[in-house]
Order: sequence, then C-alpha cells, then structure tokens
Amino acid sequence: MTKHAILVIDMLNDFVGEKAPLRCPGGEVIVPNLQRLFSWVRNRRQQGKPDVELVFIQEAHRRNDADFRVRPVHAVKGSWGSDFIEELYPEGDEYIVPKRRHSGFQHTDLDLYLREEGIDTVVLTGVWTNVCVRSTGADALANAYRVITLSDGVHSKNEEMHQHGLNDLRLFSKVIGIDDYIAAWENGQDPWLGGGDRENRVE
Repeated sequence: MTKHAILVIDMLNDFVGEKAPLRCPGGEVIVPNLQRLFSWVRNRRQQGKPDVELVFIQEAHRRNDADFRVRPVHAVKGSWGSDFIEELYPEGDEYIVPKRRHSGFQHTDLDLYLREEGIDTVVLTGVWTNVCVRSTGADALANAYRVITLSDGVHSKNEEMHQHGLNDLRLFSKVIGIDDYIAAWENGQDPWLGGGDRENRVE
C-alpha cells in the first residue's frame, strides 16, 4: 500500500507575513489551502488511517551560515524567524526536520525518517516553489521517491517565479491541486498516477 508524506516546506515567520524580512508574498496566499489540507490529514489519522502524514521542514541556519554569503540573514536556529507561522503549527508527534540548505534532504535525516516510516511518495507544499520546493523535489526523485506537487499548496515571491518552479517540477512530479489530491484518496485512487513527463511534452 502506498504511503505519503506531505512535506510542509519553510512556512516560517521569516518568509510568511508582513513582518517577514525575506517575505514570500505567495506564502500568505496558500495558508487557507494548507489549513484545509492539514485538517483533512489530521482527521484521517484520527480515523485510524495512517497512510498520509505531515512532515514539517524547518530552515534553521547557524549564525554564520554559508547561505548568508548570497542571501540576506534569515531563519537563524532558535529565532522567531525560524519558527513556524501560528496558522500552520505542527501538532502532537508530527515530525520536524531542520535544514540549513535549500533541499529538505541535504545533510538532514529526512530520507532516514521516510524509509523508517515506509513512505514511498512525497507531496510538496510550502515556499518558495522555484527554490526550496523544487530543490527538495529533485532530491526526492534522486532518492527514488515518487513526487507530487500541490499546485495551490506551494508559492513563491511572485507569480512568475511560482510558474517557473511548477514548470520545472512537471518534468518529474505529478502537479495537482489540493482538492483533486484529496478526491483521489477518497475515491480509492493513487494521486501520483500519471506523474512526470514520460513523453517529453513540458516546455
């Protein structure tokens, strides 16, 4: 039986909201969509269906991180900016993966955790579509996971960046809306089917 992990990437105070120093305005757009998705996942697990879970990816840099050579200082470990936004806070034993690079897989225990949990499919949500989301998706494929991108559950600094990211992700993931993703599960279908670009149509 397939098992999915919905990766919630960098929905943090330093990225989302008017006070965010590295604000990603698209992150504010997707908050209601992700709240709806979270409720569905949590209700499903309360019903004894553990086949979809939430995994939170948290950028948490050291103070002199190499990332700051090319980007503004942001999401320093232990700071307010590195914490999750209140609207999308982890609950209970939902797993949290700290990271210092764009990808949730680079130098973290995400791959180990997914394999321990028997997860074969990662579902991408969060910010930024063209940076951390895309990087995490590419590494998921490199580690032999099936990849789904929720098109209305990811966003970027602007619509152009968002669409460029989605176009790249279409090469190797299934790009689908949240409602269609949920409907597939409720109808006993595998939401990942048809993913990728086997016929080389993406331009």
